[in-house]
Amino acid sequence: MSSIRTVAVCGAGGTMGAGIAIVAARAGFRTISYDVAEAPLARAAKQTAGFFGKSVERGKMTAEMRDRVLGSMSHTTDLAALGEADLVIEAVFEDLSVKRGLMERLDAACREDAIFASNTSTLSITEIASGSKRPERVVGMHFCLPAQLMKLIEMSPGLLTSDETLRAAWAWTEACGQVPVRTQDKPGFILNALLVPFNNDAIRAVEAGVASPADIDAAIKAGLGYKMGPLELIDLIGLDTQVRLCEAFYPVTLDPRAAAPPLLRRMTAAGLLGRKSGRGFFTYDGNAMFGG
Repeated sequence: MSSIRTVAVCGAGGTMGAGIAIVAARAGFRTISYDVAEAPLARAAKQTAGFFGKSVERGKMTAEMRDRVLGSMSHTTDLAALGEADLVIEAVFEDLSVKRGLMERLDAACREDAIFASNTSTLSITEIASGSKRPERVVGMHFCLPAQLMKLIEMSPGLLTSDETLRAAWAWTEACGQVPVRTQDKPGFILNALLVPFNNDAIRAVEAGVASPADIDAAIKAGLGYKMGPLELIDLIGLDTQVRLCEAFYPVTLDPRAAAPPLLRRMTAAGLLGRKSGRGFFTYDGNAMFGG
């Protein structure tokens, strides 16, 4: 299997995909961002430039480094442009049929030796890989939001994932300065299996009138040392995404803490989705990328 030099990210117009593209480009890899429409890609490119601009302002990188990284990044709505990628990471909508369909199209577009990785947090890697004619080259790589700041990547081989594929993907994560951990192919892996019920507990505390969202987050950050409170995190990932996570975990675990709280469903129905809608548990002015 060839060494990884060029990385493609599918769904790069979204928050997670854009963050993954930053991780790849920042580590020195040529990075191709793909999405089905130009508008989200252009928006992500603007946010990415802003993110690296903040990094320069804060002394985390030089202007020359910023320009070199941005110069290594490109975006496209043409799936055929991914044919030169050594590693393709999908961060598209969390739907099995969508991800399987993408795997089938990637088979046709990409080289035989390319590695396909899924950023899923709720779906089976084995089932996603069944959309490809080369399931031995499909591996789970679950990044954490915000991907450009968080180091953890949960590495999950499917039943047919080859050892060679896992080793190559693992080496790439380390080359990016990330921290890989190996998990079984089960919904939630490690992080979300623990985090989703915890986040639901925070929502139920708001629902019960225990404290305001701001005070709950302040208590968690001060008392447990978290950099981000659970309600701020839910706003970042999207309240609709939290609903989907609950719907994936609860039928498997039958843990009542994993069931979506009524307040979460009501807010989602009202369009209060967090950062992407401008309002969730908190109100936001604009949609700038987190961190820098």
